[in-house]
Amino acid sequence: MSRNDRNLVGRRGFLAGAAAVAAAPSLGALAAAAPAAATPAASAARPNILVILTDDQPKQTEWATPKTVAWLADQGVRFTAGHVATPLCAPSRSSIFSGRQAHNHGVLDNSSPYNLDQHTTVQRYLKQAGYRTGLFGKYLNAWHAADNPPHFEEWLLESPVVYNDGTWNDNGTVHAIPGYSTTVIKNRTLAFLDKAATDPRPWFAFVAPKASHEPNTPEAKYADTPVPAWNGRPGVTEPDRSDKPDFIQNATGTLADAQALRRRQLRTLLSVDDAVQAFHDKLAALGQLENTLVFYLGDNGYTWADHGWLKKSVPYRPSIEVPFYVSWPAGGLGSGTVDNRIVANIDIAPTILDAAGITPDTPQDGHSLLTGYSRDHLLVEWWKHGTAAGGPHTWSSYVSGTEQYTEYYQIHTDAAGKPAGTGSVLFREYYDLVNDPHQLTNKLYQATPQDEQQLGIPALAAALAADRSA
Repeated sequence: MSRNDRNLVGRRGFLAGAAAVAAAPSLGALAAAAPAAATPAASAARPNILVILTDDQPKQTEWATPKTVAWLADQGVRFTAGHVATPLCAPSRSSIFSGRQAHNHGVLDNSSPYNLDQHTTVQRYLKQAGYRTGLFGKYLNAWHAADNPPHFEEWLLESPVVYNDGTWNDNGTVHAIPGYSTTVIKNRTLAFLDKAATDPRPWFAFVAPKASHEPNTPEAKYADTPVPAWNGRPGVTEPDRSDKPDFIQNATGTLADAQALRRRQLRTLLSVDDAVQAFHDKLAALGQLENTLVFYLGDNGYTWADHGWLKKSVPYRPSIEVPFYVSWPAGGLGSGTVDNRIVANIDIAPTILDAAGITPDTPQDGHSLLTGYSRDHLLVEWWKHGTAAGGPHTWSSYVSGTEQYTEYYQIHTDAAGKPAGTGSVLFREYYDLVNDPHQLTNKLYQATPQDEQQLGIPALAAALAADRSA
């Protein structure tokens, strides 16, 4: 496929949006095709790739990122149904790198980053195809600071990840760097971009600030910035949680807790917005703004005391939905399109490889967003680490635009990050997302077999089981 043909596919795919009904073939089906390759003639036209990944950023945070929205959403594509396939940091990041569900890439929790097969990663494909690759900020939880991230030519990897005066693996040398981490990441990314003035290779930059993760420490200049008031949503003041799983019944988060958390999160994101604007301006100065494919999203959402829960890791919309913007003017993605398709972090790697003209030689679960592919539902999954009491049970969920069915299991991950347990179903939930978008009424609570038949639960359970084994 020529570059012009590929751009045309991109324009059609994005403009089709939610109206698309024809499913494109899974890139996983192409696993037996030729290995990753790109011809020298195509190299000059291939886009640069910039992935900006925030940490624990839920939706409804656009107040803090107006410059990001103005560039990447208002002039790019705003995906209204952006999701993560696992609402936890390391599994989500591994899905971005590999285009695979967590049960396939193997990073099921935050303790086992070395379970990721680095051969499956987008950075491996891009570097092999002649891209200059860079990583700046957070990589994978529990990654050892002295270990260099595979398939990156340049990196500034922070471990442990903190807001101020962190320790960094700086191209193989571990040392302290003073300053606010978002600013440190911004400056090093800008230096990486600057090299494009003399290095003709296309580049890939993965930029991952700590914001807006706890403890949500803002940059000093934003420490006291006034934040618009927020008075919660129906899930925050839910009067009766008896139809929810035990850990939600025992949750104690309040509206006041959520308001304080939200203020802290928004203030940290103000510095991310400054960094994104700096990237925009640098690309414009380099003449590379048009042919850079940019993604902006969170690695998971976060609940603001919805159902009393003040974290992530749960199968509720504030936890699994994220801001999701894409821009690529040279590929036809620069006109402020709104796309209502169900998309997820597993779609990023396939999209990048599609744009770069690279055919993967390993299976992927996601699909290129440059096609008209439109899924009718998404598998979202999460694993409990260890056997300690409290916290969410392992779960998997069938999520469509109209309904959500969730099963909780007697499963946990062991010290090696591998699943263990009986697998028995502990609890189930079903929500009508059209009439109950805040997930207040679990229709399976005290439901009869006849009720379950009318809700279509047997078919949903079968579909969920098929997804989990795919």
